Amino acid sequence: MMSRRILKLVSGQHSSSRRRFVELLDSQVEATQRALAVVESVLSGHLGWTKARETIASIEHEGDSARHLLVQELSRSLVTPIDREDVFRVSRSIDDVLDNLRDFVREGELFSLKDPSLFAPLVETVGTGLGLLRDAIGTMSSDMSRIGTLALAAKKAGGQVRRRYQDSLADLYESELSTEVMKARDLLRRLDVVGLRLNEAADALADAAVKRSEN
Repeated sequence: MMSRRILKLVSGQHSSSRRRFVELLDSQVEATQRALAVVESVLSGHLGWTKARETIASIEHEGDSARHLLVQELSRSLVTPIDREDVFRVSRSIDDVLDNLRDFVREGELFSLKDPSLFAPLVETVGTGLGLLRDAIGTMSSDMSRIGTLALAAKKAGGQVRRRYQDSLADLYESELSTEVMKARDLLRRLDVVGLRLNEAADALADAAVKRSEN
């Protein structure tokens, strides 16, 4: 049998490993929230598209670094806070959210859209969902029982992005068809994809919560 000292040491290593995954996932979400703040600054007129693109490229690099470290940890760690595949799914989906926010800014710059206010309701809802997702990830190091509730709330926000996308698209199509309308349609679709990827991250956490409750 293992001595108490060895058991305590192993337990401490396991706890440290779990915290590391929580920290890395949190870093990914935090970078994504900062990228969303850049988008909000563009939509409010406080930041130009070109500066936004440059800023978000730097933020994306930070998010990619956190994901790279997380994948490395997965390859060598014996203990994870939730199932290994669920950690990977959450990380991948958060990365997809960040990538699509980057593409939104890139396309916004390329399209030289004149009135970006159409996108504000979707961006606001994405922000709500990311906040809930970050809260859910944070509970992995303290209160696993709350993950499911927070993940479902984040998923609901992702669904609300889709509904706001549909409403905004319907309003857009009330206008006379023009190049500007087509540009706006494509950018709306980009934010719809952001909502879908947010939904996937929340689904992965919800799945993890169910697995834990069954053990």
